[in-house]
Amino acid sequence: MFVTISTTGTAVNPAADLGYLLHKHPDKVQTFSTSHGPAHVFYPEAGPERCTAALLLEVDTVALVRRGKGKGRGGAPDAALAQYVNDRPYAASSLLAVAVSNVFSSAMRGVCKARPELAAAPLPLRVEVPVLPARGGAALVRRLFEPLGWTVDVTPVPLDTAFPEWGDSRYVRLVLEAGTLTLAEALRHLYVLLPVLDDAKHYWVSADEVDKLLRAGEGWLPGHPEQKLITSRYLSRRWSLTRQAMERLELVRLAEADDSEVESIDNAVEEDTEAEEKPTPLAVQRREAILDALRESGAARVLDLGCGQGQLVQALLKDVRYTEIVGVDVSVRALTIASRRLKLDRMGERQASRVTLFQGSLAYTDKRLKSYDAAVLSEVIEHLDLPRLPALEYAVFGAARPRTVVVTTPNVEYNVRWETLPAGHVRHGDHRFEWTREEFRTWAATVAERHGYGVAFRPVGPDDPEVGPPTQMAVFTLETAHDEKEKEAKAA
Repeated sequence: MFVTISTTGTAVNPAADLGYLLHKHPDKVQTFSTSHGPAHVFYPEAGPERCTAALLLEVDTVALVRRGKGKGRGGAPDAALAQYVNDRPYAASSLLAVAVSNVFSSAMRGVCKARPELAAAPLPLRVEVPVLPARGGAALVRRLFEPLGWTVDVTPVPLDTAFPEWGDSRYVRLVLEAGTLTLAEALRHLYVLLPVLDDAKHYWVSADEVDKLLRAGEGWLPGHPEQKLITSRYLSRRWSLTRQAMERLELVRLAEADDSEVESIDNAVEEDTEAEEKPTPLAVQRREAILDALRESGAARVLDLGCGQGQLVQALLKDVRYTEIVGVDVSVRALTIASRRLKLDRMGERQASRVTLFQGSLAYTDKRLKSYDAAVLSEVIEHLDLPRLPALEYAVFGAARPRTVVVTTPNVEYNVRWETLPAGHVRHGDHRFEWTREEFRTWAATVAERHGYGVAFRPVGPDDPEVGPPTQMAVFTLETAHDEKEKEAKAA
C-alpha cells in the first residue's frame, strides 16, 4: 500500500523543505508501528528542484483478520478465504488513511515550528496513488477531487493485461496535481476521500468518527457538492451518524453564511468606479457601530449573545478597556470555530483570563448571564420564531438585566436596494422574519417600557432617504430609578 507526495522548488525555497513540513528527514528511512503493520517513510528523491516523499504501509493480513474479526465491507463477514486473500495489502484504503494521519499528524494539522510560513503557503503538489479502489469509477474520483482544486489524472486498472477483453477492474491509478493547496489541506483530503472511494472502513465506526470527519473536512466539506455522499460513505452508511454529521455541517454553513453569503448581498451596492475602492462590508460597519455604542456605555464586562464564530469577541479582545468578555452560542460547532479563530489554546494566560466561551440558549434564563455591564444581540433575534421572542426578551432584559443592551437586525425595507435578492425573499434562509423600521421600533419600545430601559435607535450602513439603512440598531439603557424601585419592592 503506497502513496507518494512530490513538490518542486526554487533556490529560495528548495523542494527538500518538504522534509520540514512532514517532520521526516530526507536522508533517513524511518519506520513507524501501526496496528496493522509497519509504515515506512523514505524519499526516492530530495533535491532543491524536486522532492518526493513516499509512505509504504506493509499490511499484516493475519493481524488484520484477528483485529477486524473478519469484518469486510460495511461490517459484513467475509468468506473464510477472503479474510486472508484480499486487496488490503496492495490497494489504498482506510488503512492507508489512518497511517497518513498517524505518521504525518503534525503536517495534517498544519503545524511546522521550524518553518511556520512554509506550512501556511500553497505548494506545487503532486500526489500519486498507484492502486486505489474506486466504487463509482473514474467519474466519481473526479467529482470528489476536482472541486477541491486538484487536476485529476485517473487511469482504470485492467482486470488482466493478458486478457484486455475482460475489461477494467474497480481499481484506478490516481495522480493529483495542484498549486493552490497547502500540504495540510492535501493530507486532509486524502484522509477523508481514500476510504470514501473504497466505501469501506477496516474498523468499527463509532460516534467519534463524526468529530474526525468534521475536523479533517473543515474549510472544504461544508461546501463540497458531494457532501452527502462523502459523509455517508465515510461513516459506513450509518444513518444516525450521517444525520448528525449533516446537521453539524449545516450549522457550519449557516454560521459562515452570516458573514459570507449575507455579505455577498450586503456588498451589492454601487461602487465608486472612479476611485475603484470596495465598500466597507456591512458586517464590518455593524461591528464598528456596536463597538462605538459599547465604548459610549462605559462597559467593561460584555456579553456577546449569539456570538457565532467570534468575530465581535475577537474585536473586543483588542481593546484593553474590556476586562471580561463572554461569548454565548447554542451551537457547539460555532463555539469550536470561535475558539480556533481566537487561538484560545495558544493565548497567553493574562489574555485568556479575559475571555470565556460557553454554550447556552437565549430561550431560557441563565444565572451565568447576570451582573454584566453590557450585552450584544447582533443579528440574532431574526433567527428565532416570533413566538419564542418573549422568552429571549425575558431571559436578557428581565433576568440578566445588563445596564446596556445593543440589538441589531436587518431592515427589510432596504432589501429592494439589492438587485440580487428576489422580491419577497429574506436575506438569509434561516431568518424567521425581517422587520420594517416601524415594526422594530414598536418592539423595542415595548420591551424597554416593560423592563425599565430607555432606548435609542441608530442607523448602520448608508441611510437611504426612502428605505432607511440596511441594518437597524437599538441601544437599550437601564433606567437607574426603575431598577432601584424594583430592588426596594423585592426587599419589602
